[in-house]
Amino acid sequence: MKKFSPAVGLFVLATLVTGCASVGSESLRKESESSISQKIVEGKTTKGEIRTMFGSPTKTSFTDGGLEIWNYDFSNVSADAVSYIPIVNLFGASASGKKKELVVMYDQTNIVKRYSMSESDVTHKTGLFNN
Repeated sequence: MKKFSPAVGLFVLATLVTGCASVGSESLRKESESSISQKIVEGKTTKGEIRTMFGSPTKTSFTDGGLEIWNYDFSNVSADAVSYIPIVNLFGASASGKKKELVVMYDQTNIVKRYSMSESDVTHKTGLFNN
């Protein structure tokens, strides 16, 4: 019976621990700036319609004037190649991908007053040499 070396075990563990990760509101996964602009109409779309389309917000806040703001965000990242190199990934690893954020502000009658959708590239680094 053959035994696995510790290096092979570390590689398998690193492969299982790293990989893909999604965080946030899944309702934004397939959305883009253009698809959102077709779904939300300022001065017309209601709070109830937004909740039906995107679910509960990730964060809720209020302006000084008392207007309600809902935030939705979604990040989808994958481990970069350096994360799969045994031993090296213990000292520094990274993951990169896309982040989407939707911000919706309502007027006093719960109608969308303004909204903003953005998509950006993100990179997350960990380890001793990525500070």
